[in-house]
Amino acid sequence: MTHRQALWMAHIAAVLFGLTGIFGAVISGSAETITFGRAVFAVVGLLLILLWQKKPLIRGISLFKGAMLLLSGSLLAIHWVTFFIGVKVGGVAVATLGFASFPAFITLVDWIVFKDRITQREWILLLLVSLGLILVTPQFSFGDSGTIGLLWGILSGFSFGLLAVVNKRGVQGIDAMQVAFWQNGVVMILLLPFALFDMRFLSTIDWFYLALLGIFCTGLSHYLFVKSLEQLNARIAGMIIALEPVYAIAFAWWLFGSTPTIRMLIGAALILFAIAFSSSKKEPIKKNR
Repeated sequence: MTHRQALWMAHIAAVLFGLTGIFGAVISGSAETITFGRAVFAVVGLLLILLWQKKPLIRGISLFKGAMLLLSGSLLAIHWVTFFIGVKVGGVAVATLGFASFPAFITLVDWIVFKDRITQREWILLLLVSLGLILVTPQFSFGDSGTIGLLWGILSGFSFGLLAVVNKRGVQGIDAMQVAFWQNGVVMILLLPFALFDMRFLSTIDWFYLALLGIFCTGLSHYLFVKSLEQLNARIAGMIIALEPVYAIAFAWWLFGSTPTIRMLIGAALILFAIAFSSSKKEPIKKNR
């Protein structure tokens, strides 16, 4: 695989991630049902990829890492459910921008829980994300659906930030596709009781959209992102994936006529700049031991 092919893979993954909110808006089921259906199809797709690559399903997972997979899968379920609620309530754009605040939450969790020192760069990240979210907020009123949707998106970003910290500190050493398979499996099991009643009301087109969401926007996108890391460093790949809100807003604008305001665009630009700024730090050169 060439460097250019890896860049294309990362960009396609970002586009697929950006389509997640669109599917959440057009599928008629509840947030819990959408999350359950997404996880089911993702598990099937990831299982096929693992079998094709002849990778193990369980080998290398200790009791501690199994517990961490259970925790991270639970956080992934919360992240997806809150995100889809945000989409249903406030629309694709504000929910996605609320979620895009997750790098700031990762910094705060590392600082509060693990006592990591916050650098000047990270304080700037927190400031820019905060200003961006203030500008993106439609109205400072709990009676406004856009504001409520943004708050659900921020909660989705917070749970994703916790998920990222658990992944970084708890499941290192496990193959990324293996992690994704088991995390989606946990999501599927947790959401089954909440989705059972609602599933009977899904139409054929809803099931088709769920299949696209699970197979392409979850299983395939994760595979492409992980595959791109064979040629790209994590910083560059992360900056490309950070374009997800741009694609999401563009799709919502094109498909639903959800024209963003100038204030929202400025806020979005601040959040995206903060993500790019936080990812621009040069990675230390690893020395052979």
